[in-house]
Amino acid sequence: MQKGNISVQTENIFPIIKKFLYSDQEIFLRELVSNATDATSKLVTLARKGEAKGDYSDRTIDIMIDKEAGTLTIRDRGIGMTEEEVKKYLNQVALSSAQDFVDKYQDDASIIGHFGLGFYSAFMVADKVEVVTKSYQDGSTGVRWICAGDPSYEIGEAERDMQGTDVILHISEDSKQYLEEDEIEGLLLKYCRFLPYPIRFGTKTETEYKEFEGEVAEGEEKPEPEKIETEVDNVINNTDPLWKKSPADLTDEDYKAFYRELYPMGEPPMFWIHLNIDYPFHLTGILYFPKVSGKLELQRNKIQLYSNQVYVTDNVSDIVPEFLTLLHGVIDSPDIPLNVSRSYLQADTNVKKITGYITKKVAEKLSSLFKEDRQAYEEKWPDLGVFVKYGMVSEEKFYDRASKFALLENTEGKFFTIEEYCERIKEQQTDKYERLVGIYTADATRQHTLVEAARDRGYDVLKLEHAIDAPTIQTLEQKEDKLTFVRVDSATPDQLVQKDEEKENLLDETQQETITKLFTDAVGTGGTVELKPLDVQDAPVQIVRNEFMRRMKEMQMMQGMDANMFPDSYQVVVNANNPIVKERLLDVEDEATRAENATYLYQLAQLSQQLLTGADLKAFIDRSMKMM
Repeated sequence: MQKGNISVQTENIFPIIKKFLYSDQEIFLRELVSNATDATSKLVTLARKGEAKGDYSDRTIDIMIDKEAGTLTIRDRGIGMTEEEVKKYLNQVALSSAQDFVDKYQDDASIIGHFGLGFYSAFMVADKVEVVTKSYQDGSTGVRWICAGDPSYEIGEAERDMQGTDVILHISEDSKQYLEEDEIEGLLLKYCRFLPYPIRFGTKTETEYKEFEGEVAEGEEKPEPEKIETEVDNVINNTDPLWKKSPADLTDEDYKAFYRELYPMGEPPMFWIHLNIDYPFHLTGILYFPKVSGKLELQRNKIQLYSNQVYVTDNVSDIVPEFLTLLHGVIDSPDIPLNVSRSYLQADTNVKKITGYITKKVAEKLSSLFKEDRQAYEEKWPDLGVFVKYGMVSEEKFYDRASKFALLENTEGKFFTIEEYCERIKEQQTDKYERLVGIYTADATRQHTLVEAARDRGYDVLKLEHAIDAPTIQTLEQKEDKLTFVRVDSATPDQLVQKDEEKENLLDETQQETITKLFTDAVGTGGTVELKPLDVQDAPVQIVRNEFMRRMKEMQMMQGMDANMFPDSYQVVVNANNPIVKERLLDVEDEATRAENATYLYQLAQLSQQLLTGADLKAFIDRSMKMM
């Protein structure tokens, strides 16, 4: 068996870098500014250790556009490079000076880069790249390196007064948008707004108005304030973001101000969680609970993922549990495994640990809010409930914690934990199978008549009106022993909680057949008819929907399936014991009037659930006028 070394053709490297290494062309700027940040961090570390002598207080990184020359320059005042280092790190692809530095100084430096490929992203937008650099070391001279996007390069001496590096991109014809100030400023704000050293992009004009301080003669108007315009450095970034600070040093206003910085157009958050952990991984961040209302999808992709203050992505579904992608805020961790282009996460055991930690911290925060101020917690529940229910449905470990502080709201506006509610309904709403029956409405206004009918029987009715409530009900039924839920329109009030009770039918067989036929003709093909002996005071006609079939249809629609697979089935229940049925139907001799009355009673039941519209509603009103 022969052995050998795999060879790489250097002329093929640049096309691969240009087309396949990075998911977005614009990432080149993030990579080059990150390299400048690393160079500055290295010099700060060496100065702190006494290995670099001099005044290195100016750590500004400059981004400069020269439209006439067609260049974009990234300038740092960092560690710089000697000619030997230029040859080592620029001429050898995937050899990282950052990794070398980290290996040497371990915990003394916070370095962003690791792969040694970021610099070459410059060739995605540039026909030619120049590097002018000077090492911090005494006696160093400037070095210029030039490459036109192929394996050949030039290197020689260069004039440079200060230590640090200029990376000069000669922008290619098809990338001229990167010579526009708005384009570059937008990318800097996206990728570099929280880097640890000032990122300066030219200057900006600040305007202030100075009030007139002199005396105004009687009868004269006070002069307008003096407009004063000042040209100042346009520093893009916040070098000391809130998540890097200790929670003990921060006020509520600090957190709210930072939220406004992240989301200038957003509503104020309900509350927040400050993440700060050093072991077994490093993780900092702030997660905000926004007001969700019913807009689940509009809230996603609001958590920004950073690595050492460098923006990575706002798609954090791999590190944050699905239900918490509804939160807003920032997560920063150097221990999150990124792909080579630092654009997305790679599978890793640390990711699972971080996910578990975030879930645990969120549960602890919610639990403490519930225990410390239940009234305030209940006031936030319309928004907060979406997070909690979503988490209970999607995360088993979260369910175990959340079941203690998840709330159920009834139609009276009162709130209960699951345990409290089970105790509340135990006496009245335990069925013949020893199951607790939670009765609920999906629309308290539309189903008002049905809600009142259930309450008249002494039942408590829950409001479960959000889209997340349907899967929540199923989860509760699976997790809680002998607890089931039925909607107020799933049965007649006497059958919402099934008991071993039978009522006498006051009609004989002939009368039952007559009434059944009348209503079957009135209903047509829209549903089935059942004649039942109910209480005398119960409505003459009621419309019910089988709980199981309705849930199947709803689940089908949520999954985007064809809703027609399960037809919209319902049952028309006629109360054989209600005197109106006998008076309007059996005591009327004219068959046409009987049929008209049967249709009227059926439409009255539809109206009670707001199911009657259009021409049918007009016909119902006409019938009502005749009967008055």
